[in-house]
Amino acid sequence: MPEPLRLQGISASAGYAEGPLFEFDRVASAYTAKGSAADEKAALETSIGIAKDRLAALIGTSDGDAADILEFQIAMLEDDALTGPAFASIASGQPADVAWRQGLDAEAAGYEASDQDYFRARAADIKDIRDQVLRALTEDGEVTAPPGAIFYGEDIAPTRFLDTDWRRGGGIALKAGSAASHVAMLARSRGVPMIVGLGVVGPDVSPGNLAGIALLDAEHGSVVLSPSKAEIDAFRRSSSSFSARRDQAATFLAGPAVTKAGTAVRVQVNIADPLEVDGIDVETCDGVGLMRTEFLFGKMLPDEETQYRAYRKVLEWAGDKPVTIRTVDAGGDKPVPGFTVEESNPFLGLRGIRLSLARPEIFRAQIRALLRASMHGNLKVMFPMIAVPDEYERAAALFHEEQAALAARGIAQKMPPLGIMVEVPSVAIAPEAFAHVAFLSIGSNDLTQYVMAAARDNASVAHLNSVRHPAVLRLIASVAAFGRVRDIPVSLCGDAGGDPAAIPTLIGAGLRDVSVAPAQLAMAKAAIADVSV
Repeated sequence: MPEPLRLQGISASAGYAEGPLFEFDRVASAYTAKGSAADEKAALETSIGIAKDRLAALIGTSDGDAADILEFQIAMLEDDALTGPAFASIASGQPADVAWRQGLDAEAAGYEASDQDYFRARAADIKDIRDQVLRALTEDGEVTAPPGAIFYGEDIAPTRFLDTDWRRGGGIALKAGSAASHVAMLARSRGVPMIVGLGVVGPDVSPGNLAGIALLDAEHGSVVLSPSKAEIDAFRRSSSSFSARRDQAATFLAGPAVTKAGTAVRVQVNIADPLEVDGIDVETCDGVGLMRTEFLFGKMLPDEETQYRAYRKVLEWAGDKPVTIRTVDAGGDKPVPGFTVEESNPFLGLRGIRLSLARPEIFRAQIRALLRASMHGNLKVMFPMIAVPDEYERAAALFHEEQAALAARGIAQKMPPLGIMVEVPSVAIAPEAFAHVAFLSIGSNDLTQYVMAAARDNASVAHLNSVRHPAVLRLIASVAAFGRVRDIPVSLCGDAGGDPAAIPTLIGAGLRDVSVAPAQLAMAKAAIADVSV
């Protein structure tokens, strides 16, 4: 009997699961090379067609976000920019499987090199597309997992997730992965427990550890392999407690968020795609505290009309409730061809508002779309990665210039309130330099990351990346106090706002406005109701 082994990662979807460990990473069957480049090309074309047919069949049994992800993958397979390098390699003498793997690996590596969670998470979709075509090339199938299994491997593909019947229980434990991936989003929406960033197991793991029962605690981000009876008993008590808390939290969803002392707290939602609002009852939230716009800048630069339609959809959904849209927060190594630049340290380079100001012709199109969309609801616009007042002044000036130009052309528009993200320590330490902005929104993810010098998606330094560290809390409290004195609205739109363990501390620091992932609304309101402030 092997000794128990505990692995620590990052929670991507809270919950508990107990079941057999199922390793889903395995070597694919060998590919049989064809006799000529023409035959290799034909084999790849056929396999791409098989993969598209399989995706189309899956769409027929999916809806909402799942169907959108699958349609995105079909569109990628039909994109010559993705498939072209593989066909070029075949023409130069490579067999189809090598050409396809090399081409897709290079594409995935480009996404993984980004400093943005959103773009890094897209690497999983590219690898999913890669593996589907490789399976078609080798005529290889997938091994079926046992009921209630804990899926364990490098990074699970969206199609693998959608092919699994989670009604029988089970969960996901990934050595790599991302809390911002499509699978993580699906797991949260369907209540499937999931942990990412477990890393590679050390030499102390035995084959027996990987062959037995595993306990997945995705509330605290840990997995126990080959657990003892005492660990199983303790795990089941924690699991029962979590289920009871989740059921109780659901009763808070429909009402306003209020503390025990009667203090009202506004709870808005964070979204990364306009389609997300289709699954949210607008009556359960106080608006959109953060709408990311990076989704529009995935593989190419969006035109003004595309952006306008996306923003208008969310504004019309929200009615008279506020919708805060963040201007594009791209930057880093590669993700947006024609926009971003290569840098040695993208975390501290030309990203966020710095990049937008460096490429005004691209930024102006987004500004025009926002000014036009503002006619359709209660829009607020905020700038990311502001470090000095001059950046805000230059961005605001561009808004006024574009407003005047639209007005001169007789195009309906309206200037929204303009605010900033508080995520660079220089702003949190000296907010008085921004006393003239319309609002402040604390980005707790980046603020914590920069104050603690610890990436939030790196499990090896996860213990340092805590919003509850006194240094981070002191800055949050200082910004909240500054807002009260100067009558400037202050909110928080990072992950901490939806963390029940962090909410009492944030309210104690003076915050009365948080924005959370839609799946966290009920638990956040329940946590607020238990605060005595």
